[in-house]
Amino acid sequence: MTTTSTTSQPGGVRVRIQRFGTFLSGMVMPNIAAFIAWGLITALFIPTGWLGSESPVAAWRWADSYILGGGTGADGTVYPGLVGPIITYLLPLLIAFTGGRIVHGHRGGVVGAVAAMGVITGANGTIMFLGAMIAGPLAALLLKVVEKPWQGKIKPGFEMLVDNFSAGFVAFFSALAAFFFLAPVMRFVTDILGGAVGWLVQTGLLPLASIIVEPAKVLFLNNAINHGVFTPLGSQQVVDTGRSLLFLVEANPGPGAGLLLAIAVFGVGAARATAPGAFIIQFLGGIHEVYFPYVLAKPMLILGLIAGGATGVLTNVVFQSGLVAPASPGSIFAVLINTAPGSYLGVILSVLLSAGVTFAVTALLLLASRKRDLQAEAEGGDSLAAAIAQTELNKGKSSSALSGLASAAGAGTATAPTSEAQASTAAAAAQVAGVSTTDRQLNNIVFACDAGMGSSAMGASVLRNKIKKAGIEGVTVVNKAIANLDGTADLVITQNQLTDRAKAQSPDAVHVSVDNFMNSPKYDEVVEMVRAQHEAK
Repeated sequence: MTTTSTTSQPGGVRVRIQRFGTFLSGMVMPNIAAFIAWGLITALFIPTGWLGSESPVAAWRWADSYILGGGTGADGTVYPGLVGPIITYLLPLLIAFTGGRIVHGHRGGVVGAVAAMGVITGANGTIMFLGAMIAGPLAALLLKVVEKPWQGKIKPGFEMLVDNFSAGFVAFFSALAAFFFLAPVMRFVTDILGGAVGWLVQTGLLPLASIIVEPAKVLFLNNAINHGVFTPLGSQQVVDTGRSLLFLVEANPGPGAGLLLAIAVFGVGAARATAPGAFIIQFLGGIHEVYFPYVLAKPMLILGLIAGGATGVLTNVVFQSGLVAPASPGSIFAVLINTAPGSYLGVILSVLLSAGVTFAVTALLLLASRKRDLQAEAEGGDSLAAAIAQTELNKGKSSSALSGLASAAGAGTATAPTSEAQASTAAAAAQVAGVSTTDRQLNNIVFACDAGMGSSAMGASVLRNKIKKAGIEGVTVVNKAIANLDGTADLVITQNQLTDRAKAQSPDAVHVSVDNFMNSPKYDEVVEMVRAQHEAK
């Protein structure tokens, strides 16, 4: 049933940073909803919020908003509110639990959360996202190592006793170690990072961060920066000032939108034909990776992204505007929903101006090389196809958005890959093996990827529509993170590179490997299998 193909993976520092960034995003992304909820509470009930004690509305309707936002009542009673406890305890604990669960299942998550409590309380009020990201996975890894010698050797009836006490002791010592040793170190690191960002803001040099961030995005190195640095520091700034522009340094959809619009107007060939559709996916859907191949096909376009990104950051610095929570995915809708009170002008201008600057710079670059581009197109060259293949190599896995872009551009037959690594990727993408029949009833189908969002959600939507059009009822199609597979799935669909991990997590399910989540021919085979099973009932 399972067909697994392998592709050569590039090595080196970049891949290790990618994996590290994927692990960080795997801890943060599943908990983004909690960040958004906290951001809304903050935007409404802190003293300077929409309904806070300093708002005109509060004078007649929300005079007791300090109960929710935190503060001191008229009788001198101090109320912790919701803002402080959520950011200080709940969010770091969720991150630590998720990281621990990734490493060693639910018990690893529990141990990781206890260890994170040690670093949180030992940090004396400092927002300990970085500490939680370290304490949670490390405590779970320690439990995994400690339990390894007696795995499978405990007499029946004593497994629960041994498991509970081993986890309890590991959690106990991990919490103490985090409190006395890790917390001071992380407090020092956080102070250094916070001071560096503060210095960049005060000196007006923060826009220079785009010189690093924009190229890093194209190479899929942004997760380590965004989730490892900007999200923790941005959350601390929200507590202090009610907003943070750090949430928009990487997530601003303006530069990508400006790039795609310029290509749609001044580009040539497949790039010009596909840019309008990519713009909708990027700007409205928040999937920024769809514009990466255009930059890889013409690397000089990165200059337009850097100029636009720096313009967006500078605009937020000038207007002192920002968001109250991470904009994830980086859609214009997510940006507007999370915009802090009083920041709408600055945030909207940061998106528009960054898009405009990127559009102008990209247009000049495209016009300067237009004659060469037209000549290359006339000679049958298609650099976009090779760039899409290279983008998937950079990401380390297939992408539904990129595969849809390749399909729209006719990339499958337009040109041959230009390197051995690209040839390997193209060969793997061309392999489509039949999906054999199975006796298992396929009522619960799960698309699984690293974070359980984005590409797997799009794949689930495609198959869900196919099943609906086929008139099949009683079949659920959902998307999940591989770490959240719980054994209830009848059929698990993953990208080739992830199938082994999915098998280990859900060994009893039927597994199907696909090259991409967007347009795999195996979906039709799955639909026919499900239809045949239902007709045989």
